[in-house]
Amino acid sequence: MCFLNPESEIVAPAIVIAPKNTTVVAGSEATLECVANARPVDSLVVSWKRDGRRLASGRRLIIPAPTSSDTGLYVCEALLSNNTAKPVEARAHLTVMEPPSLTAQPKRKIVAELDRNVDIPCLATGVPQPRIEWFKDAVPLSKLANPRYKVTTATGLTVRRVQPGDGGIFQCLARNAAGETQAHTQLLVSSVAPTFTFPPSDQTVTDGNTALFTCQTSGAPKPAIAWRKGSQVLASGSVQVPRFTQLQSGGLEIKPISFQDSGEYTCIASNSEGTINATATLTVWSRTAISVPPTDQRVIKGTTAILDCNATHDPRINIRYLQSYSICFSSLFSVEGSLTIGQTWSGDIGDYTCTVTSKAGNDSRSARLEVIELPHSPRSLTARLNDSDSRSVLLSWLRPFDGNSPLLYYLLELSENNSPWKVYLSEVDAVVTEVSVGGLTPARTYQFRLCAVNQVGRGQYSAETQRLMLREEAPSAPPKNIVASGRTNQSIMVQWQPPPEPQLNGVLRGYVLRYRLAGLPGDYQEKNISSPETNYCLLKDLIIWTQYQIQVAAYTGAGLGVYSSPVTEYTLQGVPTAPPQEVEVLAINSTTIRFTWNPPPQQFINGINQGYKLLVWPEQSPEDVTVVTITPDYPGARHTGLVSGLKKFTWYFGSTLCFTTPGDGPRSSPTLLQTHEDTPGPVRHLSFTEILDTSLRVSWAEPEDKNGIITGYVLWWEMSGVESSREERSLSNSTLQYQLTGLTSTTVYKLQVAALTAAGRGVVTSSTISTGVPPELPGAPSNLVISNISPRTATLRFRPGPDGKTAISRWIVEGQVCEDGKEEVWRVVYQKDNQPDADTLEIPDLTPFTQYRFRIRQVNIVGSSPMSAPSRLIQTLQAAPDTHPSNFTLLSATQTSLCFNWKPLPESEYNSSPGTVGYRLRVWRTDGQGEDRTEDVDGAGETSKATIEGLSPWTRYQVQIQAYNSIGPGPWSSTVAVQTAESVPSGYPVNVTADAVSSTRILLTWSALPLAQKNGVILGYKVLYSEKDSEGPPSVQVAEGEGSMSLLLGVLQKYTVYVLQVLAYTQMGDGPPSNPLLLRTKEDVPGPPVRMVFPEVRLSSVRVVWQPPTNPNGIILGYQISYRLDSRDPQRWTTVEVGSNARQFTVTGLSPEQAYVFRLTARTAVGWGEEQEALVVTTERRERPQPPRKLSVPQDGVESRHVRLHWVTGSSGSSPLRYFTLQVKELPSGDWSTHTADISHNVTAWTVDRLKPFTSYKFRMLSTNDVGDSVLSKETEAVTTLQDGERLGTLMDINGMLTGYRLYYRELPVNTSTFTEAEVQATKNNTTKLKKFKRYQIVMTSYNIIGESPPSAPVEVSVGEAAPSVAPQSIRVSAVSPSILEVTWDTPPLETQNGLIQGYKIHYWERDKQNQSEKVQVIFVPDTRVHLTNLTSYTPYLVTLTAFNTAGDGPPSDPRGARTLQSAPSQPSYLSFSEVTGGSVNVSWGPPLTPNGQLEGYRVIYEPTAPVQGVSKVVTVDVRGNWQRWLKVRDLVKGATYTFSIQALTVSYGPPIQANITAQPVQGSPGSPLEMSITKTSSELTIHWSEGEMGAAPVSGYVIEARPSDEGVWDSFIRLLPPSSRSVSVPLERLRSGISYEFRVIAVNRYGYGQPSTPSAALAALSERPFYEEWWFLLVMALVGLILILVLVFTLLLHGHSTKYKACGTGTCLQWSFLNVMLYRGAFQLYGNVFLFGLRRSFFSLLGHTLSPPRPSPGGLHYSDEDICNNYNGAVLTESTTLTEKPTEVSESELTDSDYEDEQPKHSFVNHYMSDPTYYNSWKRQPKGLKGISAPFAYEECATAETEPYYQTVPAHTHVNPNTNPPGSRTPVTGFSSFV
Repeated sequence: MCFLNPESEIVAPAIVIAPKNTTVVAGSEATLECVANARPVDSLVVSWKRDGRRLASGRRLIIPAPTSSDTGLYVCEALLSNNTAKPVEARAHLTVMEPPSLTAQPKRKIVAELDRNVDIPCLATGVPQPRIEWFKDAVPLSKLANPRYKVTTATGLTVRRVQPGDGGIFQCLARNAAGETQAHTQLLVSSVAPTFTFPPSDQTVTDGNTALFTCQTSGAPKPAIAWRKGSQVLASGSVQVPRFTQLQSGGLEIKPISFQDSGEYTCIASNSEGTINATATLTVWSRTAISVPPTDQRVIKGTTAILDCNATHDPRINIRYLQSYSICFSSLFSVEGSLTIGQTWSGDIGDYTCTVTSKAGNDSRSARLEVIELPHSPRSLTARLNDSDSRSVLLSWLRPFDGNSPLLYYLLELSENNSPWKVYLSEVDAVVTEVSVGGLTPARTYQFRLCAVNQVGRGQYSAETQRLMLREEAPSAPPKNIVASGRTNQSIMVQWQPPPEPQLNGVLRGYVLRYRLAGLPGDYQEKNISSPETNYCLLKDLIIWTQYQIQVAAYTGAGLGVYSSPVTEYTLQGVPTAPPQEVEVLAINSTTIRFTWNPPPQQFINGINQGYKLLVWPEQSPEDVTVVTITPDYPGARHTGLVSGLKKFTWYFGSTLCFTTPGDGPRSSPTLLQTHEDTPGPVRHLSFTEILDTSLRVSWAEPEDKNGIITGYVLWWEMSGVESSREERSLSNSTLQYQLTGLTSTTVYKLQVAALTAAGRGVVTSSTISTGVPPELPGAPSNLVISNISPRTATLRFRPGPDGKTAISRWIVEGQVCEDGKEEVWRVVYQKDNQPDADTLEIPDLTPFTQYRFRIRQVNIVGSSPMSAPSRLIQTLQAAPDTHPSNFTLLSATQTSLCFNWKPLPESEYNSSPGTVGYRLRVWRTDGQGEDRTEDVDGAGETSKATIEGLSPWTRYQVQIQAYNSIGPGPWSSTVAVQTAESVPSGYPVNVTADAVSSTRILLTWSALPLAQKNGVILGYKVLYSEKDSEGPPSVQVAEGEGSMSLLLGVLQKYTVYVLQVLAYTQMGDGPPSNPLLLRTKEDVPGPPVRMVFPEVRLSSVRVVWQPPTNPNGIILGYQISYRLDSRDPQRWTTVEVGSNARQFTVTGLSPEQAYVFRLTARTAVGWGEEQEALVVTTERRERPQPPRKLSVPQDGVESRHVRLHWVTGSSGSSPLRYFTLQVKELPSGDWSTHTADISHNVTAWTVDRLKPFTSYKFRMLSTNDVGDSVLSKETEAVTTLQDGERLGTLMDINGMLTGYRLYYRELPVNTSTFTEAEVQATKNNTTKLKKFKRYQIVMTSYNIIGESPPSAPVEVSVGEAAPSVAPQSIRVSAVSPSILEVTWDTPPLETQNGLIQGYKIHYWERDKQNQSEKVQVIFVPDTRVHLTNLTSYTPYLVTLTAFNTAGDGPPSDPRGARTLQSAPSQPSYLSFSEVTGGSVNVSWGPPLTPNGQLEGYRVIYEPTAPVQGVSKVVTVDVRGNWQRWLKVRDLVKGATYTFSIQALTVSYGPPIQANITAQPVQGSPGSPLEMSITKTSSELTIHWSEGEMGAAPVSGYVIEARPSDEGVWDSFIRLLPPSSRSVSVPLERLRSGISYEFRVIAVNRYGYGQPSTPSAALAALSERPFYEEWWFLLVMALVGLILILVLVFTLLLHGHSTKYKACGTGTCLQWSFLNVMLYRGAFQLYGNVFLFGLRRSFFSLLGHTLSPPRPSPGGLHYSDEDICNNYNGAVLTESTTLTEKPTEVSESELTDSDYEDEQPKHSFVNHYMSDPTYYNSWKRQPKGLKGISAPFAYEECATAETEPYYQTVPAHTHVNPNTNPPGSRTPVTGFSSFV
């Protein structure tokens, strides 16, 4: 193949894409492109030329900024270099456009003179040439079309003959395709003053129109126009008011005009040359308009028509009215005219127009008058049966006159079966004259009437049509409310209600029920129910758990109606008859078994598969069955289920079964299998023996939980903490001990042992042991602290005791419950294993709100340690109750309430304070209706009975009970199913309908009561019926059975309205009747007219008179009188018909002295009725008849409510008898009354009814003929009716001699939800064999010789028990705590219990306050001990007990009494302050209101509310005895506020009462006395002063205070001097020798102590010194003390070696004697070896050491709230006084405030040291800055019941704190001071 070189081929150049003509704007880039082709390409050259000049080469030619000079033709040339090929060219034209540029433009302003020409230059250049346009005031000149404006190309615009209007802005706009530009100028016309060419003129306008003012002006510049009205500018160039418009011509347009626009308007024209104005007036007229136009009216004929027409107008003009009648006249009326037309008739119909005219406008309105009336009644209304539709009737009529108002519609009414008229078609189209009335009911009669309705109203009804009866048909509707329910597994009960009465289409004859298997083809089986009253049917012999399809149809005499829609129902389920198939049981691990199985065959399940039960039980314990229920899966699937939680390595049997709702099916065959092996549990009893230096023996026992076959053991040991020394031994399963050798002596080893099975190694048991050191019993733990207390847990922290040289393997915590002062036995509450280093344990499972104390012991391999000391007493927190009350049972049930009892929770299960515990009942209906009810039971936790009211009778309820407290509710109890007692129904049957079947029968149907209203088993229904407006009780017919839903009433009065009601009844009585239903029986032929007499009988005429029939049986339409000669042919009668209102008729043309037979009969719509026949003789010889004779009542004719009366007819008096009248008298005191007044004349016996049973009567009669009544006959003998057994109840209903009473009863089931029907309808039984301890329902009847009455209302009673006859025995009452008494007793003797004792009622009250404080607590058997709680402390109580059973309470016991123990008292009743100074105050208080015991004293605590100089101190003073309730406090800081707290003491301190006081004289107190001075003689000293400021009240006295000069505590020296005193003298004997004193005076008024005076100078008393102050005595005492101390130290050193490793068991190693001062019965007593103490102090002072204060033992320390352990403070006053300082200065407190005493106190050795300032100051003042030095001692727990325990170091020796008083520092107290 040959390849050509493309480069070798030469192709001539060719232009592929030629350049295009291009247009650009100057200055923007221009590009020309030319694409050429040639070969070779490298030789192709493309170049650009213009005008033969080469410009550039390349495909593109770019001109960056072209100008107009670049416009031209450009050539693209393509050629091959070095080639002779001809070049090719392509041309393109480039056009460069330039935007317009103005070459000449006008000035900014041009001024022109009028009528002169002016040129406005504007020339422009550009490419292409620009086009110039001109504008004036932005309007193109072309639109102005002003011929004086001429545009020329050479010059621009020329304005010829300039006018003022030419002034303005002229614009010149030049534009071309490249852009545009413009210039403008303002043309100013030389000035001319404005003038009006057309000034404004006055205008008169009607409001609402438009007003136009002209205002044309001339001037130069063009004048500006403005319009004003008054001072308001209405329109101008810048102002535009709405409705006011300035026109282009300068005029003003006002649109629309209003009356307020009237006034003067001014047009103002102005320019630079001047201003002119012109004014015109605008007058506005109110528009004339018809304000009340006539309206169209339609008036009823004969009424008055008024057409109103009123107009409003401007009062300045006149108007006139014109009313025109469209037919015949027109007339003028006044301004307020109206047209009145009276007695309107059809000739007044027409159009009426009212017109009003005036200068201010005209108006016209029209109205039409119509005169209408009621339409006439339709005529010729006929009704006929419709041959094509048996349920419709064709009606036709003639259209009536419409009353000049179009007929709106016709109203059609019908009467069905002679019922009242009712509207059937309310709107029949007015255009029709015939209608088909459909929807009628077959077998009923109908009558119709029609009326027309127009706007006026309803016209008269047409004449009624003849009554038509429709043919009977088969029912057109099926029976309704069909309900089928499976009764058993082979029967179904079907119930229904009759078809709706309108669809019965005749008389119901019965029902046909058909049924077959649902969903399967096949013939129906039928059952015929021939009784229309039966509305249920029980289908029997059906297939178990099979669905059936059921239909019911009703039938009448015309045939079978339609069947109902099918209902389907199953027969009830049965239990499965086959077990699950192919059951496999397999153990899948050590605790779980898996079952797999197939369901039983579907045909053997016999119901809905509810699931499967997997049954597993140990081989050796078949009764211990574990059941797991599995929900069924898809029927065809294989099922799987697991049973977990089984014991490991244990043999089990496994089986499964299928169950349905009725019960379980058979089990599958049991399978025996074993759970898998698992790892074993820990070995037991790990112990060590033969412990030597290098060996030991370890032993153990088999694990308790082997979980398999033990195959061996693994033993490890290693040095503690050295893993590399670990050794391991595998041992056989029979080895239970092992000897370890080769051990290192005195080394701790860790040993571990674990058992082995095939599943692996079990739980490891470990312990530690030290070689060569046999393990010991561990020591007891110590320092127990309880924290994190919750309701059920607490945290125990402790210090472990010695471990006994081996690891602790178990911690055992014991707890003790302490309730009400009683301590229970210790029991183990928690154990913790394998945690040897524990020091904290969480104690679980505690009881809430319970006081506990705990102790702990530790266990090692040797055994258990001793118990630790008990912890402090703690109380767990409250929690909701854990359990519900037990024995929750129904006590009794009534129709609307349920009474329950239960066993209350014991107090130990309250989990809270008893006062907060209660019980709550929850009750709800089992059927789910209604809302759940929750009721709180009144009372506290001891309550054991409650009644729930307001329930529905005979209703199943579910009830639960729970306990609750202040924390919350506890769990609900299990549900108790109960049922309220049966009652009468609370509702009546619904859907009660009645249908008159005939003239004597009515069929009633109804539906059952709603279930909620049955209130028991419905035994049947009663139909109450009576004639309307009758006064007697209604008659009753009973339809027995709950399924009876209809009843046919027979033998009723014809064409009579009956009041019908239906009620349901239970065995308890009748329910309420339904709403009354009124129904009339059907019409029938009437009975004979009555009381037919012939009062006027002449020889040729007879007047017959009669009364309507007693039984008209319908509406009497007329009467027929027939007569004939008695001797003539019986068939030849003369007949006359008269109207229904006729009551007499005169027959003439008769023959004289002839006997005539007259017959009288009445007619209804049904036909002629029975005849009344009488014989009359045309004669004038007549007289009154004789009365009947021989009236008698044979005994065989006497019944309980009627008798048979016989008589003999008397003489007729030549005039035939017409009737008899019967009168009756009730003996013994009744009046004669007419019983019957129309007994036929031709009878001689009569049944007298409506009598009372067992009542005596007399009877008499009279006869009546045409002349009148006879005299009365003789009275009969007294006749007594027989007794009646129908009603026996009240005394009024005994109905005879009462023979006796009968009692019937039945046993009531206890706590069951329902009675069976058999129980409800049980035959009454009067046996006396009652069962003990049962409840019975009892009814009572009365009876006589005739029969028995209905039963009374049932009553429930309990039999077999009586209330206990003896009270509980051996009652003992003892106090347990301040609020608890314990009561114990023995049960009453067995023979006096009279039944089963259910419990006891404990009544208790405060002695002498039984009515105010009595309470009751109920205790149930078998308890014979109770704690009465929440009692008042230290109060005597009396207690009585009664036993009770179901029959009631027994007698109370004799009262037993006891007093509760003492407790802490309440706070003092008051706290007050007096004698307040700057440093002291007298505090007093009242006794507590409730002391709760014997008061032993008081505690006073005071402290400043804020630190004083950085120090806050708390002082506590105990006052012994209950008589002193005051305290003088003298160590206060002036101006500081103190809080005082007082507590009373019995067995403990009660709550404090607190108050604040400021240490300063109160406002209003006196000022300080002045000029204080003292003079002294040899025997006395005299204090002088002068009066200071009086204060707010006069001074009532003075008080002298004194103090040793260096002590600093002021004390009362002389109490209240008279206010007039200014000096007082004191014997020197009252002062102590050797001591200097200072004195001051304080004035007192009613406000209090005032400011003290300035202290006097120090004054010393006598200076005799007793021997014990001599130096030699002190030296001897110091030497003796030194010797004693050396002997004591030597003794301690000898004894120390034996106690080196022992701790101080009591917490002290050194006991100091110390000084105690106690206030007892008002005086101080001093205890302690003060002398020895003083020697010791002196001795240590000589040695240069400071004596530490005496320290009591830690067990005897008392702690305040501020400090945990207070050091001893030498400044205390009494034995129990404690002082807490933070830090503190010396607290000086003086307890008494004695008056001045005459007796010289004894001078004693003790008093010397107490009062000598030298010793006092040496004790008090110490060097500052020293710090306490304490020796290291073991710590001990220091705790109180109020504070949380923790560790506090109590030093045995403490260096004196420089801020506390040294030992022995005392405040002078009463008895020691010589000046008190």
